[in-house]
Amino acid sequence: MPKQVVYEAKIEYLQILDENGKLDEELAQDTLTDEQVVFLYEHMVTCRHYDEIAFKLQRSGRMGTYPQNKGQEAAAAGSGFAARKGQDFLVPCYRENAALFLHGLPMQNILLHWMGDERGNLIPEGVRQTPIAIPIGTQMLHAAGIAWAYKIRKEDKAVITYFGDGATSEGDFHEAMNFATVMNAPCVFFCQNNQWAISVPREIQMASETVAQKALAYGAQCIQVDGNDLFAVYKATREALERARGGGGVTLIEAMTYRLGDHTTADDARRYRDEKEVEAWKARDPLIRTRKYLEARGLWDDDKQSKLEAKAKAVVSEVVKAAEGIEAPTFEDIFDHTFAELPDELVRQRDTGRTSSIGQHPEQAGLRV
Repeated sequence: MPKQVVYEAKIEYLQILDENGKLDEELAQDTLTDEQVVFLYEHMVTCRHYDEIAFKLQRSGRMGTYPQNKGQEAAAAGSGFAARKGQDFLVPCYRENAALFLHGLPMQNILLHWMGDERGNLIPEGVRQTPIAIPIGTQMLHAAGIAWAYKIRKEDKAVITYFGDGATSEGDFHEAMNFATVMNAPCVFFCQNNQWAISVPREIQMASETVAQKALAYGAQCIQVDGNDLFAVYKATREALERARGGGGVTLIEAMTYRLGDHTTADDARRYRDEKEVEAWKARDPLIRTRKYLEARGLWDDDKQSKLEAKAKAVVSEVVKAAEGIEAPTFEDIFDHTFAELPDELVRQRDTGRTSSIGQHPEQAGLRV
């Protein structure tokens, strides 16, 4: 028999708002209104200020460490805005502040987390998101499971999970993708490709030309977008979520962006990144791009910018006060927020301050009787 082509594919790249603030009017139809863009720009500016203050808190010894979100605000804000608050579920990594805050997470929670206070991981009732995930890639498995549960319950909801390019080299990514596609779970995998897995550049970390194409092996749909373009991120994510809710399967979105700061405050990116590369990406800063668009439309000016920056400063100042002024934890706190109903064994531990069960069953602690 002659040879046959059994599979062909192409990866689309979507950009609607370029780095000079010029909009493709046709592609932008039915995406974001001017009012929504103003709202999201104000939100991103506030999140950028929050990011800068968090950095200073760490440098002044008031917080253990912190991974800056700087430069990636549009990817988080655009995708988060596309998800339905209180219905769709967000399963984040740790650079999605702009999305988490949009969906109701108190801003002080992120600071508390990085200050080492477990209460920062307490998600308020009705807020549909998991705590931020530090181990690389593990959260995608949770997202696949939550999405499968939605399908089983026949709920009109979807899940979006966030991760970096480095996480796609983890086994958890592949297992989650395979499970979600086989089960046709309503799940969107959102990769913030910020070009670096700590100090390892994308081209060394993987042989594939794109992250998006990895979805093809699992039968998922995929697209690559300009991750610093609010319009493109919003459009691709909204369509993916709508498709997922309608039974159309899994989508992998690769958002091309860049972390303008270090990997975390424990890192020094100057040791491995070319400053010319950093400067080139600064010109693509999502905040600058969005402001150019608004100014061209007569929707923004220096006076509005000054008022916004003053407002952001005041908001973040109150958030810091809330985080640093929280009451000291109590002994009982370590027993809360894990079980809906505390098992009798843990009730005894809480009430007596003793691990009585280990005394009764020493084999639990690996002790010989």
